[in-house]
Amino acid sequence: MPDDTTRWTVSVSKATDIAVRSFLAQRGMKKGDLSKFIEDAVKWRVLDQTMAEARGKFADVPREELESLINEAVAATRQAKSPKAT
Repeated sequence: MPDDTTRWTVSVSKATDIAVRSFLAQRGMKKGDLSKFIEDAVKWRVLDQTMAEARGKFADVPREELESLINEAVAATRQAKSPKAT
């Protein structure tokens, strides 16, 4: 783990503790891998929640219009990142 870590104290049910530790053990992971597993799980959950919020905000936008907005944003980003032609 990186040196810039923060220690958490969390509580989970006994069943969750056993399930996660069994899962890690079955894959040859050690006790120390629990922190990495939790960090990865939290990152995925944050991404999932963020995507759900974004989808909700664009739920009333017609598909074609949304695709057009996305394509415009991608093109603008690519243009901004591309090296300048000389």
